[in-house]
Amino acid sequence: MTHSQNIFPTKEAAIDTTALRVAIADVEAAAMRLAGVANQTPVLTSRTVNQRTNSQVFFKCENFQRTGSFKFRGAYNALAQVSKEQRQRGILTFSSGNHSQAIALSGKLNGIHTTIVMPDDAPAVKQEATRSYGAEVILYNRLETTREAMAQSLVIERQMTLIPPFDHPHVVAGQGTAAKELIEEVGSLDLLLVPCGGGGLLSGSAIAARSLSPKCRVIGVEPERAMDATCSFHTKTLHTVHNPDTIADGARTPNLGNITFPLVLHYVDDMVAVSETAILNAMFFLWERLKIVVEPTGALAAAALLENVVTAPNARIGVIISGGNVDLQKFRQLFS
Repeated sequence: MTHSQNIFPTKEAAIDTTALRVAIADVEAAAMRLAGVANQTPVLTSRTVNQRTNSQVFFKCENFQRTGSFKFRGAYNALAQVSKEQRQRGILTFSSGNHSQAIALSGKLNGIHTTIVMPDDAPAVKQEATRSYGAEVILYNRLETTREAMAQSLVIERQMTLIPPFDHPHVVAGQGTAAKELIEEVGSLDLLLVPCGGGGLLSGSAIAARSLSPKCRVIGVEPERAMDATCSFHTKTLHTVHNPDTIADGARTPNLGNITFPLVLHYVDDMVAVSETAILNAMFFLWERLKIVVEPTGALAAAALLENVVTAPNARIGVIISGGNVDLQKFRQLFS
């Protein structure tokens, strides 16, 4: 049995794939809100990578972003736009990873109470990091309920505003600022490789690239064990993956969203998937050669390039490293 056999067409109302709810003007506005707040993360290069790929490669390192991932961009952009009434009632989200910390810190910076719904088996270090930013953490049992159901009950009970991890126009616009920064710093690109989970970073990046570097091809990368977006892209029908067994925890999202799916279809040129071994090899390479710690999901785009899943000789290639929040104990286990 292949892992792709766990992926099925989504049984829900058809999505209007022509409904594009984010444009370059939204990304530009997000960049203004984030100026002086988000880190303008470094762009690294490697002669070894250039020689290995016969191209010029630029790594946009969002592992150096606040809270350790690109998620801070979208979270802050979303919270900066909530109404006075929404601020008073508070913001709610569900996440076991980077989005939870991003919302918590963004809430702290904006003076907004935040509540995070997390599974009770989420790493203690992530629970504590989220609480350290002042957020209220509510735990749930994965076997008894879903995070969406728990969050929805809290929205009704507390009248809070839900900011989901990726399927929100302000979140997508904020994520697009990473690619905007990259292209403005290094110039036009021929190819941009972007990790894909729920599609927020991918769609935002593609919007920015289409405007700032029109000839640039944008390719999304996800794990072979969670290639719902790849199936969705190539069939033009939304697919869902159930509990994918991949080390790339940020890409374990069941499917693209109502907002991100149409954007991916419209702006993205291709989708590819990489193996678990390729992800580990990329993490190790980035650690050994670029001297940076990158989480599995953060290494997806680099894996596609380094393992020749995508080739583009004599090209200028942008690679987004989406985050670096890997537990050091887990990091050691991965390479033991």
